[in-house]
Amino acid sequence: MVENNDVLNQEEQHFAGAGRVYYFDVVLDSGKGAILKDVAGNEYIDLLASASATNTGHAHPKIVKAIQDQAEKLVHYTAAYFATSTEAKLASELVKLAPGDEKDWKDWMVVFGNSGSDANDAVIKFARGYTGRTNVVSFVGAYHGSTYGSISASAVSLNMSRKIGPLLPGFYKVPFPSPDKRLPGENDEAFSERMFAAFKEPFENYLPAEETAVIMIEAIQGDGGIMAPPAGYWQKVADFAHDHGILLAVDEVNQGYGRTGKFWAFEHFGIHPDLIAMGKSMASGLPLSAVLGRREIMQSLDAPANVYTTAGNVISAASALATLDVIKSEKLIERSAELGKFAKQFFEKEQATFDFIGDVRLYGLNGGIDIIDPETGLGDEQGTNTIIYNLFKNGVLMISLRGNTLRFQPPLVIKKEELQQAFDVIHKVFAGYQAGELLEPNGRHHIGW
Repeated sequence: MVENNDVLNQEEQHFAGAGRVYYFDVVLDSGKGAILKDVAGNEYIDLLASASATNTGHAHPKIVKAIQDQAEKLVHYTAAYFATSTEAKLASELVKLAPGDEKDWKDWMVVFGNSGSDANDAVIKFARGYTGRTNVVSFVGAYHGSTYGSISASAVSLNMSRKIGPLLPGFYKVPFPSPDKRLPGENDEAFSERMFAAFKEPFENYLPAEETAVIMIEAIQGDGGIMAPPAGYWQKVADFAHDHGILLAVDEVNQGYGRTGKFWAFEHFGIHPDLIAMGKSMASGLPLSAVLGRREIMQSLDAPANVYTTAGNVISAASALATLDVIKSEKLIERSAELGKFAKQFFEKEQATFDFIGDVRLYGLNGGIDIIDPETGLGDEQGTNTIIYNLFKNGVLMISLRGNTLRFQPPLVIKKEELQQAFDVIHKVFAGYQAGELLEPNGRHHIGW
C-alpha cells in the first residue's frame, strides 16, 4: 500500500511551497459525498469542502455523468473565438441568478474566467472601464485571490504582499466591522455607525469619491474568519456607493452557491450589487469562474479585454449546469439553512462548556469558531493547531483561518448522522484539549497561514 509520506516525499522535490498552505501530511485519493479517503485508505469526514469549492460534495453522480457525457462529445474549444451550446446555455442560466425577477434578467450579462481570482480581476477591469475612474476600495481581512489585481485588493495575509510588490496602484483598504472591533455593550446600530464613520474617513481626507470606480466586498468574509457585519452596515455602504456613482461589487466566490443558507450571501443583507464574482463551487470544483454584471457595465469593454483560452471550457460548463440542477433538485440551500441551525446549537453548547472557545459565528453550514487563551481573551494559534491536528488524527478534516479560527464548511450534501459523528469527535478533542491530553502537531511544515 502507498503511504502518504511516500507521495509527499516525491512531490516535495518538485512542488514550490508558495503554492500550498500546509496543514497535514495527507494525500487525498478519493471522495464520495462528505467522506474523503487518502492514499493509505484512511477515511475522513470532510468539514472543509475543498475550501467551499465542492458544495455538492465529492463525485456527485449527476455531476460525474454530466462531465462524462460532455467529455465524449467535446473536451475543449476556446470560447474566446467560438461559442459552444453548453457554454451558451450556462450563460442564459446564470443571468437568472441576478437580483430581481424574470423581467430583470435581460438587464444582466455574464463573462467567464478560470478562477475566483480572475473573476475579481474582471470586476476591477469592468468597473474602471465603465466609470472611467481608477480607484478601488476593499476591506481589511478580504481575500479576493492571487492574481495581481485580486491580490492588490486582498488584505488577509502579509505573504500576499511580502516580496512581490509593488502591487497595483489605486487600491485602498478600509476597516471591516469584525466582532473583535465591537466595544463592550455596543449595540448593532451604534457599532454600524462607528464603523461606517471609519469607512468614510478616507473619502473625507484623501480619497476622492468621484475618482473611485468600485467598492469590493465580501458580504460575509470567508478567509478573513467567516464573519459578517451587523445587517444595516452593508446598506450604508451600498447607499454611499450609489450616492457617489461608485459601483458595488460582491465577491461570492467563497460564500455563494448556497453556502450560507441562501444562494448568495448578499441576500442576507438586502443589497443589490452591480457586479457579482463567482467561482469555486460554481462547477463543483472544476476550474470555472464568472462575473455577472449589469448590461451597461459589461458592455463597457471590448475583446480581448477579458479573454482567456480556457474560460467557459465545455466540461466545466457542463459541470456548472449540473451543479445548479443538484442545488435546486436536492434543496441544498434549504439544507444548508436547516443543518446550519443544528451546527449552531452544537458549537454554542461547546462554547458554554469550554472557556477556550471564543466567538462562534454560523451562517448556514458555514462557520468560524475562535479558539482563545482564556486568561487573555486573545487568539491562541498554537492551541488551534493542536485541535485541528487531533481532529485530523481522529478522522475529521478541519482547518484554521487567520491562525485561531476553526473553519467549518462541510459539503452541503453531508448527512446529519455524518455531521453528528464529526461533532462527537470535535467534542472529544475539545475535552482532550481542556485536559491537556492531546498530541502536539507533528508534520513536515508549520501548520496554517
